[in-house]
Amino acid sequence: MDNFGALGLIPPLLAIALAFFTKDAVLSLFVGVLSGTMIVNSGNLGSSLLDVSNLFAKILGDAWNVRIFLFCALLGGFVGLLGHTGAAHSFGVWAAKRLKSGQSSQFMTFIFGLIIFIDDYFSALATGSIMRPISDKTGTPRAKLAYNVHSTATAVCVIVPVSSWVVTIMSISKDAQGFESLGLSPLEFFLGLITYNLYAFGVLLFVLGMIVFKADFGPMKRAHERAKEGKLFDEEKFGLVPNDTEFVENNRANPFDMILPMILLICSVLVFFPLTTMIAAVDGSKITSLTQAYHSMSLSDAFKNTDASVALLHSIIFTFFFTFIYYIFRRLVSAKASMAAVSEGIKSMVPALTILILAWSIGTIIKSAPSEGGLGLGVYLSGLVVNGDFPVFLLASIVFLVSGLISFATGTSWGTFGIMIPLVMPIVTALGVSNNMGLEELQNITFICIAAVVGGAIFGDNASPISDSTILSSTGAGCPVLEHIATQMPYAVTIAIAAAISFLFTGIFGSIAVGWVCNIALLLAALFVLPKVWR
Repeated sequence: MDNFGALGLIPPLLAIALAFFTKDAVLSLFVGVLSGTMIVNSGNLGSSLLDVSNLFAKILGDAWNVRIFLFCALLGGFVGLLGHTGAAHSFGVWAAKRLKSGQSSQFMTFIFGLIIFIDDYFSALATGSIMRPISDKTGTPRAKLAYNVHSTATAVCVIVPVSSWVVTIMSISKDAQGFESLGLSPLEFFLGLITYNLYAFGVLLFVLGMIVFKADFGPMKRAHERAKEGKLFDEEKFGLVPNDTEFVENNRANPFDMILPMILLICSVLVFFPLTTMIAAVDGSKITSLTQAYHSMSLSDAFKNTDASVALLHSIIFTFFFTFIYYIFRRLVSAKASMAAVSEGIKSMVPALTILILAWSIGTIIKSAPSEGGLGLGVYLSGLVVNGDFPVFLLASIVFLVSGLISFATGTSWGTFGIMIPLVMPIVTALGVSNNMGLEELQNITFICIAAVVGGAIFGDNASPISDSTILSSTGAGCPVLEHIATQMPYAVTIAIAAAISFLFTGIFGSIAVGWVCNIALLLAALFVLPKVWR
């Protein structure tokens, strides 16, 4: 048995239902995890609780998870330092004088999201932390900040060919059956895939359109109305605000005290991504020094083969150390007060870190095979497509919807890549060969279908309450997690509907140009119609 069938839907659906009913993300996720282990253990509560304990230990024993956990905690301490030294307040005052409106602060958030493209975790937390004081001063609701941060963070990571997501997509694609028939290298394949990402580009166009036309609707429009009354977030209705670090005033601080550490953090990430690969290449026998490692690979290979969790952790530690010394040297704060600020910043991350562990846990039990103590939900859902014998022109839209469902239910876009790309690649290439397609036509239909997988995975990640990027975006923006989920859901679904229809027409006509025309037309229609009918 490779899956538990429809029973695998119970944990994510239960967690989602409880999240909206109880307004408690921690309780909801824990119940979801427990229900999953109870299905695996045929309802035995004792064995299920033991499995939950072992699952938590397994999650925290994973090197990737531990590094991301530490990165988030230290980034919380870093933000605490920025806040308690007065650096963030000074930057906020300086920027607020130039960014007079919520529209201008939202546009700057969008630009930051495009610039910080290296990793979605880093982008979500860093952009939110930078823009939160400015957004607060211009009266932008925290929910809108979280939406702008989250949307740009995930969308840009699959478009710019230097990110941790790109490495994942390329590595999974190149190992999939049928890839060799495309006659492309992994990098060439990814570069060709970029213009087919209708959902990712749709997200960016929609965010920009929302800012330019002020076209908010639904729950987000109500959040804007509350913000006009001075209520930037609804803690009473949606629960506690994660990472709500207070930014104090300090007459000695200036905007550069905020800008310099942030530039250093961004630059250190760009340096450590390739450097991490080079350090790992030093094996003491064939390669004995960093100089040899540097000459043994291209810079692009160093970026592609890096471990993002290692690079991010190195970057935050390096930046944290420099910033700590810099602030002491600037006499913005004493060493004792600095440590207190760091401690408070880390404490502010505890709710988010708890939710992150639970999100990893429920994602693991949902997507793992029964032989590994999981439910195999992804295999079950993807099998519905494989056994459906869909025509080629329908495949892209069906794959998009199923990928979105898997990603939404499991809370992981990367897990969806790992499940769907190896399944879709051999299907579409085999269909191409059976229909006597030429190489160019085969590449085109493969790009369409794999882009549908990527787009669906991003949609599910954007909309899912149990996605780690949802949690981290809420954390960076200082927005209650459930408020972020409730306000962004209509936007994500709107973009997804436009993308699904566009992929359908792309498949019918075999032309991405048709898909682009359809996508842009539908998104523009949504921006002008929905604000008038959904208030």
